[in-house]
Amino acid sequence: MSLDQASELRRLVSQGDRAAGKGKPARVLAITSGKGGVGKSNVAVNLAARLATMGRRVVLMDADLGMANADVLANVTAKANLAHVVAGRRRLDEAICEGPGGFRLVPGASGLAQMANLSEFERARMVELMRHLDASADLIIIDTGAGLSPNVLSFVLAADEAVVVTTPEPTAITDAYAMVKTISRRKECATVNLLVNMARDRAEGRRVFERINAVGRRFLGLSLRDAGCVLADPKVAHAVRQRKPFVLDDPDCPASLCITQLAHKIDRHASAPRAKGFIRRMANWLAG
Repeated sequence: MSLDQASELRRLVSQGDRAAGKGKPARVLAITSGKGGVGKSNVAVNLAARLATMGRRVVLMDADLGMANADVLANVTAKANLAHVVAGRRRLDEAICEGPGGFRLVPGASGLAQMANLSEFERARMVELMRHLDASADLIIIDTGAGLSPNVLSFVLAADEAVVVTTPEPTAITDAYAMVKTISRRKECATVNLLVNMARDRAEGRRVFERINAVGRRFLGLSLRDAGCVLADPKVAHAVRQRKPFVLDDPDCPASLCITQLAHKIDRHASAPRAKGFIRRMANWLAG
């Protein structure tokens, strides 16, 4: 990207900051994981649904550019997706869908080019998209892809905080720590939450958290926040087959109660001071 193009992106952001006049920016939470198959997207959809039922204005943005599936989990039929909006072929209001429980969903785009390869126009459209979402939400949840690709890290590092999802499996734990390490090295004073999915019981979830947190404190100087765990529950698979969030399909099942606990924890921190910098951080990354 040329210096002129980068300057123009930053000018657009500054212009938008002055025009918006928004006193309190939306809180931005990135849900991510070191590897696939840990239930990250299901956590994101269910968390969005639960927070929406609590009266929060929630937008879930499916930013998994490889395996976008939040629309399937939420059983919504999208007329357009993130790729169409970024390319300028559709307006945001044509792509955004009403999700179960009342959250709004920006469907993912498996066909979207790598973020680093977006054209100048597409980069500007991405910034504009973020600005619109920020103006209309209390909380933006970004369901990133899995792993340490630049696409994933661009969203994780721009967000106010990250929730790293893992399972008790050794490979998942190893990859979760790799994600935590990368975030800590790339973002000063990062806020990283760890959520253990598919735990047999709360004791197992706590052991996994303490194991990763101890290594993080020793070698990275970073203390993780304990986001708790989501218990292994047959109701989760049943809800996936029904294409319905399990927090709505069976609000009192063990997994639902875990998500509800996490939602209340996140909601308690909703008023915490934070920098008005998500759009600017995203634009700076896009500008290179």
